[in-house]
Amino acid sequence: MAKVIKTEEFFVEEEPYYLPSGRETEIFESAYRNLIPVLLKGPTGCGKTRFMEFMAWKLKRPLITVSCHDDLTASDLVGRYLVQGGETVWTDGPLTRAVRVGGFCYLDEIVEARKDTTVVIHPLADDRRVLPIEKRGEILKAPREFLLGISYNPGYQSVLKDLKQSTRQRFLAIEFTYPGKKHEAAIIAHESSIDEGTALSLVSFADKTRHLKDRGLIEGASTRLLIHAAKLISSGIDPVTACSVAVAAPLTDDHEMLEALTELISSLF
Repeated sequence: MAKVIKTEEFFVEEEPYYLPSGRETEIFESAYRNLIPVLLKGPTGCGKTRFMEFMAWKLKRPLITVSCHDDLTASDLVGRYLVQGGETVWTDGPLTRAVRVGGFCYLDEIVEARKDTTVVIHPLADDRRVLPIEKRGEILKAPREFLLGISYNPGYQSVLKDLKQSTRQRFLAIEFTYPGKKHEAAIIAHESSIDEGTALSLVSFADKTRHLKDRGLIEGASTRLLIHAAKLISSGIDPVTACSVAVAAPLTDDHEMLEALTELISSLF
C-alpha cells in the first residue's frame, strides 16, 4: 500500500509576513520571468518556506508544497492509477497538478528524497520544461506560469545525502542564512508580539548557540525556534523556561550540553 504523501496546496490569499534581507525577491522574480527553476538553500528554520509562500502571494500563483522523505517515489510526485468504486482511475500527483494549473511546486528538503526519484524533475528543470507521464504515455508541457522550486540544508549534506550535479546545475540558487540581529529581532517581535528588548535577548542566545555548531551542537537555534520561545513568553511563561523547552531541548539530548545551554539562558534572562 502506497504511503500518504504530505502536501499542501493553496492560494496564498493574505500577504505572509516576510522581511527581505537582500535582493532575494528581485532575483526570484527575474528567475520566474525567465523560466529558471529556483533552489533555496540554507539552515533549518531560516525562512525558506515563508519566502516561497511570500513569492507565491506576490506573483499570484497557487503553491503546492511537498515535504520530501526517503520513501518518496516518482509515482508519488507524478501520479498513479488507483482503484475507486470498482474502476481504475488515474490520479495526478502534486507535481503534475502544479504543471497543469501553472502553479509553483516546492519540493522541501529535496535531498531527503531518493536520487532515482529526483531524476523525474530533470525534464522540467531545463529548457524542455516538460513532464513525461510514462504510465499514461503523455508528455505534459509546463505553461509559462509554472515554477519549480526546491530547498535543502547544506549543513546536512553528506556523501549519501547531497544534490547530484546533474540536478544542482539545472537551478538558480538563492542562499539563505539567519538575518542580522535587529532584523531577526523584528521578525520575532512581529510573530509573537513580545517587546523588542526580549526579542534581542533571544537573538543573542541564538547567536551563541550558532557558534556551538560542530562543537557539541549539530545546528544552532533557528529563527523558528526563537519564535516558539517568544510565543511562550508572550503567553506568560517565564523566559528561562520558555527558552529551555522551546530552544535548548529541541536542539540536543546531550545532558552536559543541555546544562551549558541552561546556564547560558540564565545569564541572558
